[in-house]
Amino acid sequence: MSTYHPTFALGGDLTVNRLGYGAMRITGPGIWGPPEDHAESIRVLQRAVELGVNFIDTADSYGPNVSEELIAEALHPYAAGLVIGTKGGLLRTGPNEWPIDASPKHLDEALHGSLKRLKLEQIDLYQLHRIDPQVPFEQTLEFLQKAQQQGLIKHIGLSEVSVEQIKKAQEYVKVVSVQNMYSVDNRKWEAELTYTREQGMAFIPWYPLAGGNKAALAALGTLAQKHGATPAQIALSWLLHHSPNILLIPGTSKVKHLEENLKTADIQLSAEDLAALDAIGAA
Repeated sequence: MSTYHPTFALGGDLTVNRLGYGAMRITGPGIWGPPEDHAESIRVLQRAVELGVNFIDTADSYGPNVSEELIAEALHPYAAGLVIGTKGGLLRTGPNEWPIDASPKHLDEALHGSLKRLKLEQIDLYQLHRIDPQVPFEQTLEFLQKAQQQGLIKHIGLSEVSVEQIKKAQEYVKVVSVQNMYSVDNRKWEAELTYTREQGMAFIPWYPLAGGNKAALAALGTLAQKHGATPAQIALSWLLHHSPNILLIPGTSKVKHLEENLKTADIQLSAEDLAALDAIGAA
């Protein structure tokens, strides 16, 4: 039977459970405005920590601001060992609208806003949400470097980046995590996963569930029946087994769904199971 290690040392010094929580969906429709059920969003955050989650991923753009405010409302003062990662670099102009602004001026406002909303003096993991094609990458990196030197940021991560871009960033800062889209049927960033694993960086897949690929859904459904699980649990379990540096941040606005996601840790996929799912990405 294949096994996986349940924790990862983020940045080498923050030990987190590899099954975390993504706090994007506790906002309103289109990731815009307050949640439809405020009390349930608070319960989700509190229940996640009760169940052992100690890595929560958010961003100033979720709401905007709403997700960070809810995290502080639900969980501050924070439990020892709880790692909160947030992001900056996107603006919000309406539901499902995400213009990029990674200029030093905007990032300075975003970072200080996140610190205030989260009631923190230092962000454990500050992730550049996107590289801005209108701003020299060097300027963005110099801002992150300076903010880290000032003690406002402990560790720095990137999102939706290539190996080449990660290497560029490494000339300025220590990159501890990369958050790219990745799932059992979307292996576009496989080279980046390999590079991060070799470098000791965390790889944080967003949109980690099969996106409508019929072969993937069929294979997941078959294994879900075999293990008495849901297809989503199998898709998440495959990621945990696939590479030891993968941190999962499945998001939900419902306690019941949260509990279901976190039961993924109990699923042990066999070598045969993994081979069947690996074949989807090779197809």
